[in-house]
Amino acid sequence: MRSPLRPTLLAAITLALFALTSQPACAAKKKPAASAASKTDFSQREDVRAFIADMVTRHGFVESELRTLFSRATHYRTIIELVTPPTHARARSWHAYRDRFIEPVRIQAGVELWNRYPAELARAQAQYGVPAEIIVAIMGVETVYGRNRGSWRVIDALATIAFDYPRRAAYFRSELENYLLFAREHDIDVFSVRGSYAGAIGIPQFMPSSWRNWAVDFDGDGRIDLRESFIDSIGSIASFLKGHGWVADAPIAFAARVEGAAFREFLARDILPSVPISELARYGVVSAGLAQQGLPPDTRTALIDLVTPDEAAEYWIGLANFYVITRYNRSSFYAMSVLGLAEAVRARRGQRAQ
Repeated sequence: MRSPLRPTLLAAITLALFALTSQPACAAKKKPAASAASKTDFSQREDVRAFIADMVTRHGFVESELRTLFSRATHYRTIIELVTPPTHARARSWHAYRDRFIEPVRIQAGVELWNRYPAELARAQAQYGVPAEIIVAIMGVETVYGRNRGSWRVIDALATIAFDYPRRAAYFRSELENYLLFAREHDIDVFSVRGSYAGAIGIPQFMPSSWRNWAVDFDGDGRIDLRESFIDSIGSIASFLKGHGWVADAPIAFAARVEGAAFREFLARDILPSVPISELARYGVVSAGLAQQGLPPDTRTALIDLVTPDEAAEYWIGLANFYVITRYNRSSFYAMSVLGLAEAVRARRGQRAQ
């Protein structure tokens, strides 16, 4: 039986020890100093050996090759620190979060990206139903249009979290599994790929499972490259959103106001749309913008609160497409930042066209 880790890949594992490539830091997270690396030989651990055995049984990997691979992966204490929530949670601030992403540099860079790839963005919108400005904004929020793609070796990030962060172990072991499958499928040196401290890869910051499930060859060159191809990234972001339920030409969110105290019960339902428009009044929620849409009364909605310390909270009604954006990052702050940046880029580009 041919080795599931192809010869070129196995050889590259050895070469990677001497010649590792690097990319810019992801989202202002820099690669740690060498002292942050722990002297952990993953291949000697029982939990890692169990994972290897499972990969051999279910996917036909060669045990000795995986043991070699994990003996060369590096454990970073800093990665665990980055993924661990602070002991004393800081007050959430919508304004502080928003101002990181809806700002002049990202707006201008978004206009430039749109002007560089207008046909490709129009094609993605036509094929998947996702507006061009949403695609542009996600790239802007994620990596400032490819400027901050991440400097951590993905194998190190995923192995560290998968085996030393019990809170998310199941999820990250699944992503580690997908990463090894992804590397084998595309004949990629597992040590050459760099990304965020959580293992997200490339211009759109796809986790390995998202790359395998939703990434597309949108530039037609016969391969999918989210590390360097903006065109593949454009199509893949649209594919991801469509695959998670994006509805073409459907509204996303509307500003709202609340009255009384019943709205707190609505907030407790979280961001999954669950309350029909017909019941909004019962919760003391009013949205003039939503009312003007003439949507069916059984359309499901979610109530979004955007909180800033010492200021009045903003309230929004989120619809199905808002929830889809949160599948990219499960945060209402994130989704609202994407919407705000999308609107700003579209408006600035429209001004330039006049």
